[in-house]
Amino acid sequence: MAFSRTLIASSLLLTLLLLHIAESHQTMMTMSTTNIGAPTPTPLPQTIDCGLECERRCKLSSRPNLCKRACGSCCKICKCVPEGTSGHHDSCPCYKSLTTRHQFHKCP
Repeated sequence: MAFSRTLIASSLLLTLLLLHIAESHQTMMTMSTTNIGAPTPTPLPQTIDCGLECERRCKLSSRPNLCKRACGSCCKICKCVPEGTSGHHDSCPCYKSLTTRHQFHKCP
């Protein structure tokens, strides 16, 4: 009688242990396929064609070569060019912050 109770109890514990292992394995497989908890990949930085953007920015300038040269150096550093042909520096804060050694705005 004692032997059968021990056998039944150990069988029950073994069954519960196997169920717990199977459930945790299934949970792990679900998490790995749905990427729950995984870090989201960072988007690749946008590339900008500085030549084309500076051509657009400087098309109405009275000194287009000077404008394109200054715009090109600012674009390489900032990776952006403000919209329009002048102003709009708020859309590209780095572009606005670059100054010459005499504290004039470097970027057109």
